[in-house]
Amino acid sequence: MKLRLGVIGLNDQWEKRYLPALRVLEDRFVLTAIYEPVAQRAALAARDVGITTHDSFRTLCRRPDIDAVLVLNTHWLGPLPILAACEYGKAVYLGSRVVLSLEETTQIRDAVRQSGVAFMVEFARRYSPATVRLKELMATVLGSPRLLFCHRRLSHYLKCNGLSHITPSQALHLDLIELVDWCRFVAGRSPIKVMGVVHRSSHPDDVDYMMMSLNFGSASEGREPNVLAQISCGKYLPPHWREAVNYRPLAELQVVCERGVAFVDLPTTLVWFDEAGRHQESFDNERPLGERLLFCFHRMVTSLVQRMSDIEDLHQTQRIIESLEQSARTGQCVFLSSERHKG
Repeated sequence: MKLRLGVIGLNDQWEKRYLPALRVLEDRFVLTAIYEPVAQRAALAARDVGITTHDSFRTLCRRPDIDAVLVLNTHWLGPLPILAACEYGKAVYLGSRVVLSLEETTQIRDAVRQSGVAFMVEFARRYSPATVRLKELMATVLGSPRLLFCHRRLSHYLKCNGLSHITPSQALHLDLIELVDWCRFVAGRSPIKVMGVVHRSSHPDDVDYMMMSLNFGSASEGREPNVLAQISCGKYLPPHWREAVNYRPLAELQVVCERGVAFVDLPTTLVWFDEAGRHQESFDNERPLGERLLFCFHRMVTSLVQRMSDIEDLHQTQRIIESLEQSARTGQCVFLSSERHKG
């Protein structure tokens, strides 16, 4: 079954990730229309693929010949295009460059639940081949996780292709959402408490570093040790300091397990150690991430079974980050209310 797609907003990944994937998956998707507030960018994108442009996201969502929308950039419109898609019964793929507050995500969650549409959030790190392989190793060779160390040092912010409205703090927030979800996914459950630290530069609103410790508690009714994660994300080096930016980057994710340790560098490298020694795996020949993501979206929409897990996970992740900021303000650990675990 081919899904007829509308695109709402373009971001810096349109030509690198989405458009090549859609061309490969032409047996599953057909592009129908695009809405992009910047007229010249909309015209160029539409001309490349031979589709119609609209000057209103509601007009696009109202079209009967569209089954689903890719919401890649809402610009200054916040949740309105997503809510419109839910109102008109269109399945939604929410890109990772869309900035939403916790309150806006709550609105969207309620709209998705009420409309019954398929809704997928672009948690790209979950779907990377290295992460999938790590989960396999944890289930077979390495055992359950004990400690997670997740670090990202940014050299620049998202300031291109219609994302100039994003502040440095918002860009850092977007990256932190991905890192927190990644750790939740690898740990296999939600944390029970958060301790956070935030560093600001000269301007009070300009956050350049955020760090949190997540305590996931014990699994199997307390029969296993606690799982702890340390997550840090920051931009504290100017982009023109290229040599310093590229000096000795840490592994993006280090996982200490019962019977070994693994180091993950996305998109394609996994190095792990057990009693037998070092093992290195590379996934350069795997299907590109954009194809994997859109393939999963197609399967989700055509299954005709509503799955609320993605929007619930986004909501929970944003609650964790809000708790981080609360902890940083008060200097105290913040306990999270009990919610469903995820595997």
